[in-house]
Amino acid sequence: MTVFHQILANNLVANVTNFTVWFAITFWTFLETQSVFATGMIAGIYLVFTAAFGFWLGSIVDHNSKKLAMLGSSVVSAGFYALALAMLLAEPEGAFTDPYGPYLWGFVLLVMLGVIAGNIRSIALPTLVTILIPEDRRDKANGLVGMVSGIGFLTTSVISGFLVAYTGMLGVLALALAMTILAFVHLSLVRIEEGRVAPTQDAPAEPKRVDIAGTIRVIAAVPGLFALIFFACFNNFLGGVFMALLDAYGLSLVAVEVWGLLFGVLSTAFILSGIVISRTGLGRNPLKTLLTVNLITWAVCCVFTLQSSIWLLAAGCFIWMLLGPYAEAAEHTTLQKVVPLERQGRVFGFAQSIEQSASPLTAFLIGPLTQFVVIPFMTDGAGAEAIGGWFGTGPERGMALVFTISGLIGFAVTIVAFNSRYYRQLSAAYARGGADDGDDSGGAAVASPA
Repeated sequence: MTVFHQILANNLVANVTNFTVWFAITFWTFLETQSVFATGMIAGIYLVFTAAFGFWLGSIVDHNSKKLAMLGSSVVSAGFYALALAMLLAEPEGAFTDPYGPYLWGFVLLVMLGVIAGNIRSIALPTLVTILIPEDRRDKANGLVGMVSGIGFLTTSVISGFLVAYTGMLGVLALALAMTILAFVHLSLVRIEEGRVAPTQDAPAEPKRVDIAGTIRVIAAVPGLFALIFFACFNNFLGGVFMALLDAYGLSLVAVEVWGLLFGVLSTAFILSGIVISRTGLGRNPLKTLLTVNLITWAVCCVFTLQSSIWLLAAGCFIWMLLGPYAEAAEHTTLQKVVPLERQGRVFGFAQSIEQSASPLTAFLIGPLTQFVVIPFMTDGAGAEAIGGWFGTGPERGMALVFTISGLIGFAVTIVAFNSRYYRQLSAAYARGGADDGDDSGGAAVASPA
């Protein structure tokens, strides 16, 4: 097994662990409180932390060995999971049934900090692809990264559903601690030759700080790169709807263990997608691939909740999961080619922060908005009277309406992006990067700061 494959396997274990905890706390909180508001707040907490810490985590990746950064993330995650477990064991009676109770949200905060600590791996891994994989094979390597994410989603949803159903959060946190320690021990035994890129004599030394201004100059030097990041940001703005409502919608149709098992089966789409990308790549223009899959996925979002059907929901989720890795791999492949390696951690961290910054707003707004406005609107309000005869009425129909509206908006914005000058500029910059990249040093190509 190559070093790259060992890193992928290690990240798989860590990702399964962290995302099992995240899925589980969402499932468990909804079942304890029966509150869509609470699940929306959990999604918002995750996304606020992701946006807030992205710059800092990216700086850690750039200024330290990638291995040390990933080992540190495991230590921090284990610490927060241990604190959350202690809080769970000391629970006052009934403290977790109040969706507005401080004890519940203190517990959620500890759990989510443990999950967020694992985000450093999602920044470090694409920089290791740049280091370990030749440029002409990076799109295929990014496909393998997507496949690992898919396997993680498959096992995560199944494990979360059954653990929550039969052990509650006690089993979830005990398993999380054990697997986090296992990932730490394995990674400590893997030898990674990172081949630090030496600066040229004329180049100033890299500052040992977050250096947001310098990162912005690197991004601005590539025409259209800011537009790509903000397009992903807008997609995530709409994607906050899924973070806040998908589990609640699925759990309104089936039992928690059935939803977890179904989500696991559907996640095979991630694996299939990753395998295909690893064999065929993304084509000559990854940006065209990204926008094309966005058109398809938002079109699916328009229709997959039109009726109260678990099969219609399953079909829509399968298509989303099948095409999602294409979009992620396309963005990573573009950044790996046009951004210097010594800046990639901060650029990936910057992109993570900006792209996730809109989702918390959606997640925080959509939970209360759906709970207190859209659900009444589709239960006994004007919406139920106007379209309830064919669309259906009740709480889950309110959630369904939010998905449909989000799909229509996303489809329209992607059409605009496809016809924008920013798309043409970045496509041209990517093509020039490929033509100008004449070395095999493992560094990314070469957009220098202005």
